[in-house]
Amino acid sequence: MPTQYTHTRRVQFYETDAAGIVHFSWFFRYMEEAEHALWREAGLRIHTADAPIGWPRVATSFEFHRALKFEQEFDVTIRVAEITKRTIGYTCEMTQDGQRIATGTLRIACVNKLPDGTMKSTEIPPGVGWGVLGGGAEEGEEPKKR
Repeated sequence: MPTQYTHTRRVQFYETDAAGIVHFSWFFRYMEEAEHALWREAGLRIHTADAPIGWPRVATSFEFHRALKFEQEFDVTIRVAEITKRTIGYTCEMTQDGQRIATGTLRIACVNKLPDGTMKSTEIPPGVGWGVLGGGAEEGEEPKKR
C-alpha cells in the first residue's frame, strides 16, 4: 500500500489573485486533494456520510519558495510522515519541473462523531493505520518506501 502519492495539477484562473499568482489559501486545498487521492490509492475513503468517525485537520502549515501562475502544471506529493494511535501526520512538497514551489505539513485526528454533533478523539481503526497508509510498517516504524 502507498506511503506517498503524487498528484499532477494545472493552475486554474480562479485560483489566482490580482497579481496573477496562486493565492496562498489554494495550497492547502491542493494538499488535501493529494491526501484524498492517497487514501483512494490505498482503497479507502476519508469520508462517507454514514461513517461513525471523522478526520478533522488539527494542524497545518506551508512555506512558499516560488510563485505558481495561471496554466502552470505542477506536482503535489504527499507522504505519510507519522501515525500515532489517534493522528496521522503528512509532509507535502509541491514542485514544478523539479523546482520546489512549496513545502507543508498536515496533521489529522481520528474522532468519533457524537449524536449531539460534537466530536471526541478516538484511536485509528486497524484498517486505516500503519498496515494500510504506512505501507505495511508496524506502529512506531518508519513507513516503508515503495
